[in-house]
Amino acid sequence: MARALELAREGMATTHPNPRVGCVIVQDDRVVGEGYHRRAGEPHAERLALSEAGVAARGATAYVTLEPCCHTGRTPPCTDALLAAGVARVVAAMEDPDARVRGRGLTALRAAGVAVEVGLMGNEAARLNRGFISRAVRARPFVVAKAGISLDGRTALASGESQWITGPEARADVQRLRAVMGAVMTGTGTIRADDPRLTVHGGAPRQPLRVVVTSSLAIAPTAQIFSKEAGLVVLTATDGPGGDLLRAAGAEVVAVGGTRGRVDLAAGLAALAARGVNDVLVEAGPTLLASLLGERLVDELRLYVAPMLLGNGRPLADFTLAALSGAVAWRYDEVRRIGRDLRLILTPEA
Repeated sequence: MARALELAREGMATTHPNPRVGCVIVQDDRVVGEGYHRRAGEPHAERLALSEAGVAARGATAYVTLEPCCHTGRTPPCTDALLAAGVARVVAAMEDPDARVRGRGLTALRAAGVAVEVGLMGNEAARLNRGFISRAVRARPFVVAKAGISLDGRTALASGESQWITGPEARADVQRLRAVMGAVMTGTGTIRADDPRLTVHGGAPRQPLRVVVTSSLAIAPTAQIFSKEAGLVVLTATDGPGGDLLRAAGAEVVAVGGTRGRVDLAAGLAALAARGVNDVLVEAGPTLLASLLGERLVDELRLYVAPMLLGNGRPLADFTLAALSGAVAWRYDEVRRIGRDLRLILTPEA
């Protein structure tokens, strides 16, 4: 199963919106076939592993990181392929959370006489597909908020200058993170201040969807975010004449409602999930990040801490607490040195 998970990771940047899945076929303690899902619409991991195994799959054990599918989508059911190959045993790391499967694949295999076991290295498999699980179970993407900050928690000088707080190794790490996300989200303040493209540099196999949250639709159509390298969705509370200008520049404008002129962020995330987005990387300024944090919509914080002090600069998130008891506690899941900087990965305390 560890090998199947290793194979599944080969599709980290390419399988979206499908889950990352690996499969290993074993006959008499010998690996006879391997495969992983490479891209949506292409054969699933089980079919590739079975193809490599050939007749050796009969009576064998299939180790797969996710319950085999039992429905016809872009490709036929993997349960049918496993049964046709004569596999005697299937070990799945976890049940598929997709409502079209969700235990039905395992039931179909058991009904046909195949021995089925579930749960081996299930936590590792779930982490690999946390965005896919979030979309299936919560109907919203998994949200990672990323920022480069100074030791005193600033993301830029008071003048707005921020390039570059973090070193080249940290910035390269962010590029790798972008490459495996379904979408990258920002706000109009960041568009005005930094004019980012929010793309993956260096010929990535897939570009994430770009998402801009705006209550005013006041985004210059000449901004770099309108580059044709990747899709662009603009989330707004209500549509208007400004939306037509953004559509003409190549954006999809989606009105998701809101109150007091603010975008309904939960509805915006749900709209992205409905478009097949599994996970969102937030690279935004203090206002949007504060709103996401305030609504408990951030599942992971990824902070790159540079060894410098910026003084009276731009904060990570712009909000005010009335009392310390109202602060949300975060758990350090990882602290790692990246070049000269520290990478902190945190998740909310339960």
